[in-house]
Amino acid sequence: MRIQSLLLLLLLFSGSLNAAEQKQPNILFIFADDQCFETLASSGHPVIKTPNLDRLTRQGTTFTHAFNMGSWSGAVCVASRCMLNTGRFIWRANAIYRETGKELQAGRFWSSYLRNAGYHTYMTGKWHVRADATKAFETTAHIRGGMPNQVPQGYNRPLSEDDKTWLPYDPQWGGFWKDGKHWSEVVADDAIGFLNQSKTDDSPFFMYIAFNAPHDPRQSPKEYVDMYPLGDVDLPANFLQEYPYNEDAATGRKLRDEMLAPFPRTEYSVKVNRQEYYAIITHMDHQIGRILAYLKKTKQDRNTYIIFTADHGLAVGRHGLMGKQNMYEHSVRVPFIVVGPGVDKAASNDANIYLQDVMPTTLELAGVAKPEHVEFNSLLPLLSGKQKESNYPSVYGAYLESQRSVRALGYKMILYPSIGKVRLYDLRKDPLEQNDLSADESTVEIQKKLFAELQKLQKQMGDELDLTEKFSL
Repeated sequence: MRIQSLLLLLLLFSGSLNAAEQKQPNILFIFADDQCFETLASSGHPVIKTPNLDRLTRQGTTFTHAFNMGSWSGAVCVASRCMLNTGRFIWRANAIYRETGKELQAGRFWSSYLRNAGYHTYMTGKWHVRADATKAFETTAHIRGGMPNQVPQGYNRPLSEDDKTWLPYDPQWGGFWKDGKHWSEVVADDAIGFLNQSKTDDSPFFMYIAFNAPHDPRQSPKEYVDMYPLGDVDLPANFLQEYPYNEDAATGRKLRDEMLAPFPRTEYSVKVNRQEYYAIITHMDHQIGRILAYLKKTKQDRNTYIIFTADHGLAVGRHGLMGKQNMYEHSVRVPFIVVGPGVDKAASNDANIYLQDVMPTTLELAGVAKPEHVEFNSLLPLLSGKQKESNYPSVYGAYLESQRSVRALGYKMILYPSIGKVRLYDLRKDPLEQNDLSADESTVEIQKKLFAELQKLQKQMGDELDLTEKFSL
């Protein structure tokens, strides 16, 4: 494997380095599950409390338009994480998904490249990739599956203000409380334990710290739930009792995520679900703060790049939806923060990126040449200012064969192929995607342009779904 000159790379950031600083940087990757892009206080959210993530935004650069491409599975996290660890776009990742063990054996995994470059690779938390995590990383701790166990009482709730059957801080329901300690606290404990060992290790580290939070069951200690009195919890402006095309989009009443709240949605049930969502995020934020404090205490922060993001977003009542199996901003867009030597502080970048760009970004930081099969792009040129424009002028989205989307030219077009339905939103005027312009005759030309762009993206992605059978745009 060719190792590029790290000195030349780091000069992009620091401008000058002395010999002692010419060392591969540590990489701390912190990964949330189901966290919407807007759920940071620093992003202007009116309710949520995220002091530690807010501190990261002040210390680094936030990419405000980071996306996940979608999924070939109802478990969107599976596709997102497969793309992340293999570097492949959605449909080529799908093609090798069931054989990711062979990909790992061939050394074509994110952690493999860093390990071969001299990194001590470490992982704890949610994996949800078919390849064996204990073989993918040199050291592992608690490897979790797709989600903590959910019980029947955790669905279709709350039915009324008197419905207190399931409470997020009641350990009898297991889930995040299984084995006695909240899983987010276990992740932080594991990470701190590794940092305690790494402080005397001469090798750089790659830490893959993957929280299951804020995925349901959205459980947290009562003190965190109490931070969000129900009267203070916002009802989304784009709240609907039920999404009009949910069955046609394969997001109907039988989809697991959508079964969490009653149909039709009530304002009360959505506010309770959002209360619990905010609480588990704030609890996770506290655990992230513990990790970052220990990193600084042991002085390992000085040569460490920290990247925080999530595998996808979540609706939690927006558009009448509860899950992430849709093409709306709340579900495809994620927070994305980069902190490290030479990275601009308290900065934001509105270039379109995919969250999986973190993989080639860290490879470049480590001095590893980008492998031929990796399709995502390093963010270092954008971070250094050498590149101004996005690698992705248009953003692609897909869910099964039931949904396709393209985000370009200030608009988003969503297609439901089974019924030939188009939805069109002017994101500049309508960021909450409430006003469907598809029936407006003045939008005919922009629809044609977007459809042509989507077809071009399909070819780039290896997407074989023929949209021309249902759409004549």
